Amino acid sequence: MTQAPSTLDWNLHKAAIWRPKRGYLKPVTRLDAISLDHLKKIERQKSLIIENTERFLAGKPANNALLWGARGTGKSSLVKALLNQYADQGLRVIEIDKADLVDLPEIVDQIMDSQYRFIVFCDDLSFDADENTYKHLKSVLEGSIELPPENVLLYATSNRRHLIPQTQRDNQETLSARMADPEVHYSDTVEEKLSLADRFGLWLSFYPITWQEYLDMIDVLFAESIAEGACDRDDIHTQAKLFARTRGTNSARTAKQFYQAVINKSHE
Repeated sequence: MTQAPSTLDWNLHKAAIWRPKRGYLKPVTRLDAISLDHLKKIERQKSLIIENTERFLAGKPANNALLWGARGTGKSSLVKALLNQYADQGLRVIEIDKADLVDLPEIVDQIMDSQYRFIVFCDDLSFDADENTYKHLKSVLEGSIELPPENVLLYATSNRRHLIPQTQRDNQETLSARMADPEVHYSDTVEEKLSLADRFGLWLSFYPITWQEYLDMIDVLFAESIAEGACDRDDIHTQAKLFARTRGTNSARTAKQFYQAVINKSHE
């Protein structure tokens, strides 16, 4: 027997995840406790999205945000930390998968009259060249006859700045169009791809961190253990470097994974 969906009460629940097969918002009962103070080396990105989110909560004009760049640099964690910071001020988050964007208009219809302010969060948003589901996203952002609701913003993360891959063929088609007809200035294909990213008024770029920045994060994570003498700073740096090299990246995510691996091992 199929279990009935849990009742969603926005007075009690801070976040929900869209479940497309059953067509309902599942309440999130176990939230990541990450805070804005936990996120290091992205101070500029933090300040900009905090300002945008506070304007949104105050009922002032605010922008949909695209957080793009290198993997493991804190893009998703920043959105989670915003929820923890501002939930008491009426912020709520709804997570939706890229594949379910076709349902986005129905989700927005459910919350547009709510007293709360919602960030619709889509993690790892990108599209293959032959996908067209992004058109549903475009209509919700700006392109519909109905204005977007004032209590909903979209925050998305992506490894791609323009969300949809552009190829050398696109550039060649643009050049061919210009040569064939002087009144044609841009390839329709390229314009279609760029128009999606243009609907995000706030772009935040995240770049790979240096080895020193990686080790600075390790120091923050292990600050208490180092201060208490439970571990040696130089030794933990050596282990952290080896851990990162085996994974091919020295990102903030890697630093957290190393910390969790050490903590779990110490509890065995």
